[in-house]
Amino acid sequence: MLITVIGRGHGGTRAMSHTLSASGVHMGAPLNESGDLLPPDDLYAACRVMARHVVHLGGLRWDFAKLHTLPIDPEFTRLVESFLSSVLSSTAPRRGWKLPETALVFPWIVRLFPDATFIHWVRDPRDSILGAHLTDDLADFGIPYEHTDNLRLRRAISWKYQMEIVRATPKPKRWLSVRFEDFVLRQDETLAQLGAFLGFPLAKIPVRPDAVGRYRKDTGEHTFPFFAEDEFYDLSDAALGGSV
Repeated sequence: MLITVIGRGHGGTRAMSHTLSASGVHMGAPLNESGDLLPPDDLYAACRVMARHVVHLGGLRWDFAKLHTLPIDPEFTRLVESFLSSVLSSTAPRRGWKLPETALVFPWIVRLFPDATFIHWVRDPRDSILGAHLTDDLADFGIPYEHTDNLRLRRAISWKYQMEIVRATPKPKRWLSVRFEDFVLRQDETLAQLGAFLGFPLAKIPVRPDAVGRYRKDTGEHTFPFFAEDEFYDLSDAALGGSV
């Protein structure tokens, strides 16, 4: 079984990576404290290869159509297989990986590994954009967008892009979306759901309830109108531009 976690940086994906590791899944080597597979450079390069085929339509709109039909660039395949060498060469019955930038190449990862198991990890975007992440500036990965000097807005645009690329991609056969907040506040129930989906029991790891709703204590800009488009949270108030 091959498992990957799809989720934006600062989305709480480390919790899933640590859970899988504690449950006997080989998550590659070496790993950092966030449970990310290292070194990441080949996957970063693969992101830039695929990004050449993303068409920016202006504003917060992108056309991903080519990614679903265009032959996958052999250089992309080489880079991904190099990045995943410690996973793909493992004889462990359960293998996987987590690196947030995988979301940027989700359409081609699905096509390369159609039989893999995908855990889609989501978090309230108001919490997700509070901290800095490598994907904050999409241009660093060759992705076209309208640049802004507003740091929080850049992070929000990155969140929006990653939401859209996942939404636009035909889902693989084995796909489950999980909310970070449910994992933290209803861990037993969420682990049972994940275990039923994966087909094996999952270990329980320590969680911090104060990781949920951190935006409530934030004094900066953390709410944008397009957050209301999130399908996993009721952020309708965000359309009014309020920091709720």
